[in-house]
Amino acid sequence: MIEKNTPAFYAASFALCLAAVFVFANLHMLQPLLPLLSREFQLTPLQTSWSYAIGTLALGLSLLVYGALSDSYGRRTLLLWSLGGMALSTLALTQVESYHSLLVLRALQGFCLGGLPAIAIAYMGEEFSKTAMVVAVGYYISANSLGGISGRLLSGWFAEMNHWQWVFWPMGLGSALCTYLVWRYLPKSSYFQKQPFQLKQAMSDNWFHLRQKTLLLTYLIGGLNFFIFLNQYTFVAFRLSDAPYLLSSGWIGLLFITYLTGTVGSALSGKVGQRIHPALGMALGIAIMMLGTVLTAFNALTLIVFGFFISAFGFFLCHSLASSWVNQQAVKAKASASALYLVFYYLGASSGGLYLSPFWQHWGWNGVVAGSLLMFMLTLLLSLWLKRSAKAESG
Repeated sequence: MIEKNTPAFYAASFALCLAAVFVFANLHMLQPLLPLLSREFQLTPLQTSWSYAIGTLALGLSLLVYGALSDSYGRRTLLLWSLGGMALSTLALTQVESYHSLLVLRALQGFCLGGLPAIAIAYMGEEFSKTAMVVAVGYYISANSLGGISGRLLSGWFAEMNHWQWVFWPMGLGSALCTYLVWRYLPKSSYFQKQPFQLKQAMSDNWFHLRQKTLLLTYLIGGLNFFIFLNQYTFVAFRLSDAPYLLSSGWIGLLFITYLTGTVGSALSGKVGQRIHPALGMALGIAIMMLGTVLTAFNALTLIVFGFFISAFGFFLCHSLASSWVNQQAVKAKASASALYLVFYYLGASSGGLYLSPFWQHWGWNGVVAGSLLMFMLTLLLSLWLKRSAKAESG
C-alpha cells in the first residue's frame, strides 16, 4: 500500500490533485462568461445558462457510466482516457462559431470530466493505506475547490484580454499537459481487482439505495441545495454586469473567491458532526445559507460579496456532512451510494436555472432571493425529517 510521506504518496497525490484542478477549472470556467455569451449570441439569461448547465448535467450522468466501467477495466487507464478527452474537447471549443456547437461540445466535455470524480476516491481507497488516504482525500477535496475558483478567475481575465473563445486555448493546452503528468506520475494500480460488469446488479444496488429513506433524504438535501447555490452565482453575474455595477467578466470572476470560505466549512464539518447529529449540522449549514442569501438582497456590493462568503461556508458545511453521512449509512455497495449522491448533486446544479429563471424574469434579483429562500426552507425541513428518521431507525 502507498504509505504517507513516501515518494509514491507525493507522486500520486500530486497527479490526482493536478487532475482535480484542471477538471473543475474546465467545468466552471464558463460561468463568468455568461453575460458575454448572452450578448454574443443574443440570448436570454436562461438560454445562455444552458451552455454552463449542460456540462454539469453530462458530468452527473457520466458518473453512472464511469463507476461501473472502472470496476471492469481499471481505474488508471479509464482516468487517462477521460483526461485526454477533456483536453481534446476543450481545444475543440476554440473553434466554436454557433451556440448549438457550443452546447454539443460542452456536453462532450462534461462527459469527459466525469472520469476523475467517479474514479479518484476508489483509486485511493485501493492503493493508499488508511492513514495515507485520509490525508490524500483532504488534499484532493481542496484541489477541487481550487480548480473551481481558478477556472472562473482565469477565464474572466482571459476574456478581457481577447475574444471569449481565446480562454479555451490556455485551458486546453494546460489540460493536455495535465494528462501527460498524470500518466507520468500516477502509480499503476497494484491492488485493483477486476469485476465483471453486471448492469442488472448495478441497477439493483441503485434502486436499493433509493428505497432507503435516510439516503434518499440526503440525496435530495444535497441536490436541492446545489440546485440553488450554484445557480445563484449564474444570475448574480447578470446582475453585476448590468447597471449600476457594470462589472467586467474579470471582476465578476473575482466573486468566486467567496468559495474559499467553503474550504473552511468543509474542514470544520467533521468537528460539527461530532458535536451534534449530522442532520442537525446540515440544518445549521442551510440556515447559514439563508442568512447569506438575505444579505445579497441589499444593493451595496460589499454586502452582496459578504453574503456569498457566508452562503459558501454554509453550503460546503452541509455538503461535507451529507457526503459523509451517505458513506456511513449505506449498508452495502457504498461506492454506488456515494456516486448516486453525486448524480443528484450535479443534476441539481444543471437544473436550478430553470427554477430560478421565472423569479429573475419577473422580480429581478429580489425574486431570486425569494425563490432561493423557499427552496432552502424545503431542504431545512428535509434535514429535520432526516434527523427524525435516523433516530427512529436507530432506536
